[in-house]
Formats: sequence, C-alpha cells, structure tokens
Amino acid sequence: MCLAIPGKVVSISGDDPLTRMGRINFSGIVKEACLAYVPEVQIGDYVIVHVGFALSKVDEDEAQKVFEYLKRMGELGELKEGEK
Repeated sequence: MCLAIPGKVVSISGDDPLTRMGRINFSGIVKEACLAYVPEVQIGDYVIVHVGFALSKVDEDEAQKVFEYLKRMGELGELKEGEK
C-alpha cells in the first residue's frame, strides 16, 4: 500500500507553475517533489506528498502527528530507500 506523507517545504525552484519543484523535508529525510498541484505553497509550508507530487497543504500539527505515528510503527525507514 502506498501512503501520502507530509513534509515541510525547505526550498522551491522554478518560476513556471507547471514545472515548479520543491525540496521537502520528511522528518530529516529531504527529497524533491513537484509543486504543480499546489501553486500557493511557500517555503515553510507543510504538504502531503504521494509518488513525487505534492497534493495539498496540511497544517504543521497534523504533519507532526503523522510523523509520530510513522516513528512508532517503524515506517520512516522506507523513505530512505532510493534516497537522492
């Protein structure tokens, strides 16, 4: 099963809304994601990411709750696979 995971936007590159990319911090693991579906997102916002695409914004409290659940389940290690 695939999950959408929350992460914090730490940088944004590109001016074209369709090709804009962000570096997303998933509790210490940083990966790139496409920001085309969330043009309003800015550095410091939290987004839900699935298969390399940020799908929506989420508030920080909710993101932290998900990280805590994933830590308890031992599932954060899966984010490291194929790490860039």
